[in-house]
Amino acid sequence: MELKWAVIAVAGIWLAVLCIWLAVLFIKWLSSLDWTFEPASRRAGRHGEEIAAEVIHRVLREGDYLLTNIEIAYDGRQAEMDCVVVNRFGVFIFEVKNYSGQLIGDEDDYEWQKIKITDAGNMYAKQVKNPIRQLKRQVYLLAHYLQSHRIRVWVDGYVILLHQNSPVDSGYVISSLSDIDRAVHTEGKNHLHPKDMEQIISLLQRNSDES
Repeated sequence: MELKWAVIAVAGIWLAVLCIWLAVLFIKWLSSLDWTFEPASRRAGRHGEEIAAEVIHRVLREGDYLLTNIEIAYDGRQAEMDCVVVNRFGVFIFEVKNYSGQLIGDEDDYEWQKIKITDAGNMYAKQVKNPIRQLKRQVYLLAHYLQSHRIRVWVDGYVILLHQNSPVDSGYVISSLSDIDRAVHTEGKNHLHPKDMEQIISLLQRNSDES
């Protein structure tokens, strides 16, 4: 009888040791995971930028270059641009938004209001950034940033709303492949030489790599 209880006691000790060992392994595994969760709004924005980049890529021709997620800083102010096209016709910024629902606002408003109705029939409103104001700021900063590096080029910019729900009728907002094609392939204020294009692309890529 005593032998039986001794065996049970030893088995219990080994079971306890095994449980502790498994717990330590589990804790180590948890600590190795990346617990930095991406907010849903940022995840949706990133997905929208990827879609827009694919769409823009469809209209590119030989000699066109598409850069994504470009960051610059000028005069103490920073700007991040979703998509930038560089070709012989100039430099073009595309600000992409994946806003769903109904948008309310004017071109010069600091923010727009987004109204959305859930599947349950509940309505909620949220303030979102006005992409046209964002775009104008990016155009200004990029133009002056390039000038500070002795590159004088006219910078154009456009907004792409993936849900085509713009609350304003604006020349800054484009909504079709033909609009994008026309925007980046129309003779205008620029006629960049290959060396100029190479310098611009190198500068923007280098600056983003350092950010």
